[in-house]
Amino acid sequence: MPETTFTLPDTMTSWPWPRRVNPHLESVGKEATEWFHSFSLFNPKSLAAFDRCDPSLAGPQLDEAHFRMECDIMFWAFAVDEYTDVESASIVREMSYIMMDALEHPHEPRPEGEVRLGELTRQFWARAIKITTPEAQRHFIHNVALFFESLVTQAADRDADVCRSISDYLIVRRNNVGIRGSFAPAEASLSIPDDVFLHPALQTLSDSIVELVLIDNDMVSYNREQATGDENHNLITVVRRELGCSLNDAFAWAASYHAEVQELFHAGMESLPSWGPRMDNQVRQYIEGMAYWVRGSHAWSYESPRYFGSRGPEIQKTRKVPLLDKVEKPGTMGKEQDVIVDVIDL
Repeated sequence: MPETTFTLPDTMTSWPWPRRVNPHLESVGKEATEWFHSFSLFNPKSLAAFDRCDPSLAGPQLDEAHFRMECDIMFWAFAVDEYTDVESASIVREMSYIMMDALEHPHEPRPEGEVRLGELTRQFWARAIKITTPEAQRHFIHNVALFFESLVTQAADRDADVCRSISDYLIVRRNNVGIRGSFAPAEASLSIPDDVFLHPALQTLSDSIVELVLIDNDMVSYNREQATGDENHNLITVVRRELGCSLNDAFAWAASYHAEVQELFHAGMESLPSWGPRMDNQVRQYIEGMAYWVRGSHAWSYESPRYFGSRGPEIQKTRKVPLLDKVEKPGTMGKEQDVIVDVIDL
């Protein structure tokens, strides 16, 4: 008998960092939203869906300027996600080249007629570099390059209707979940040199954070993605196919894996080396920013309408989710206002 509902595990009951709201939302959120609207990237209905996505849970510890940077990154990442989710690998590669060029030349106007993601990227980064240290800029560019590369891989898999093994999928997903770039505001005021930033101990913590976010994201986004035909690039689908298990068993597997990664993170915190008081303080700030992202992303998934419509708070309590019917999602390269942001209605 086909499954019509599934149970969503609660993975965050023991995460030490609490839900917090950035106090600068009122002053910053309006101007960030107006800036994003100015690009006319989506039709009015889809823009309304974006407007309901409150960014205040991301980076609750950030000051006003860096919270604006976080808002810009979130809007940018969502736009990139929506545009690339419906395109072929060749078009996603073209979009990636455009955005990378915009990051490398933030003070040069973009060519007329180019997909508007280019100018969106340029403006956000031109503003961000004013408050971002050279070290943090370099790390962001590196992470975004990996992000773009993985988006092309995802599109190629989608073109060929490929569903990877669990291990192969996680390798790709760790980069295209996009979370590493979202850590940039937490690092922006810090001067963490490469030998510290890339130290295996700190990378283990960073990788664990990414893993936690991607597991949670794939669980909450599964319903939306299976409905829009992008379910092959989701951990739940991958687990079901490799293990031959039911939908609920796949969610249980993901929750168990999430718990293992949390343990790895906490063990890594205990064994983190010291680089001296000043650098240790910067590393602590960076880790705190990443850790709040895990909580913020999880809370946002239920408090915004992106995955559960108006029923997020209810589902967060009951954990029961009705399976959505399939819908079609057309490709849109160069037709910005035709890009559709799915508004979930459970």
